[in-house]
Amino acid sequence: MATHFFADTAALTGRSLRHVTRSLDTIITTAVTPVALMLLFVYVFGGAIDTGSDSYVSYMLPGILLITIASGIAYTAHRLFMDMQSGVFERFQSMPIVRSGVLWAHVLTSVTANLISLLIVVGVAILMGFRTGAGVMAWLVVVGILVLFTLALTWLAVIAGLSAKTVDGATAFSYPLIFLPFISSAFVPTETMPGPVRAFAEHQPVTSIVNTIRDLFTQQPIGDDMWIALGWCVGILLAGYGLAMGAYRRKIA
Repeated sequence: MATHFFADTAALTGRSLRHVTRSLDTIITTAVTPVALMLLFVYVFGGAIDTGSDSYVSYMLPGILLITIASGIAYTAHRLFMDMQSGVFERFQSMPIVRSGVLWAHVLTSVTANLISLLIVVGVAILMGFRTGAGVMAWLVVVGILVLFTLALTWLAVIAGLSAKTVDGATAFSYPLIFLPFISSAFVPTETMPGPVRAFAEHQPVTSIVNTIRDLFTQQPIGDDMWIALGWCVGILLAGYGLAMGAYRRKIA
């Protein structure tokens, strides 16, 4: 059974990736908005924000990376919705393949496409002055957290893609996720925020993830933020996966 699952998922992932390579503009578009935000904040607002000894591009990059992921998963919901509308899922059901492989193919495609977009954003950040003394292990931890965050949000995108009635509805769910980093420690220290806003910012998932990645880049002690970040990511991932599989079973029943 496991052999069939991996073989079917690999074949279906190849199909989904081919669709992405034929429309590379989706990856470029995913990276354009975060890069534009980075340019805006660094060269327009950055001088007015005190981030200590760190350059502002280094300070804000972790938040920009999360915005990149939140933007990218909208395309996962879009691709899944279009497959549902075109009747591809019905054809797959008539074939001797593991049914969950269809969803996993979209999820793995999302991770791959988002990693490419993240590389583009990091490359632009380096051109803008981003520097880090982080070693290989720290970078591997950063990549691991970003992949885990991508998986968690992608399963939420699967729910949207399966449940939406229109293509706009399938992608609209990502808007609050893109906005969430703005109410966190991503762009300004939470200490500068009014009381209720600060309370929300300090207890939502993006802040702990941003703080962890920032500490890894600056070689600072991580503290509890890493465990809180992992807890949020794993919790969202498990909840999203369970709800997505439930929605999928109802669709194909």
